[in-house]
Amino acid sequence: MPVIYEKRTYSVTVGKMSEVVSLYKNLGWPALEAGGFSKKLIGYFTSDTGELHQLIHLWRFENDEDRRAHWQRLFEDKDFMAFAAQLRPLLKSQANQLLLAAPWGPHP
Repeated sequence: MPVIYEKRTYSVTVGKMSEVVSLYKNLGWPALEAGGFSKKLIGYFTSDTGELHQLIHLWRFENDEDRRAHWQRLFEDKDFMAFAAQLRPLLKSQANQLLLAAPWGPHP
């Protein structure tokens, strides 16, 4: 199976984005880096047009087994889960989308 990209979009409660950003900077990102999880991350983004109040992150996995193992390990990480417990009340919804690279053009 080809490389898989996973786009995760979190809709943040209006007025809570600065709190979400602060949580990620102080707890989430340090936990991702300490556990070695950030190696599969392409990047984090916030929406500026279209649907607002969104935090979007894009991940790259070698295959579906790699993707599932990554999330299982992450959800077993106590530092990340302590962060997630504080993040969840600030979110309205989450959408995940799996993407396959087109057979032309550049790929991250």
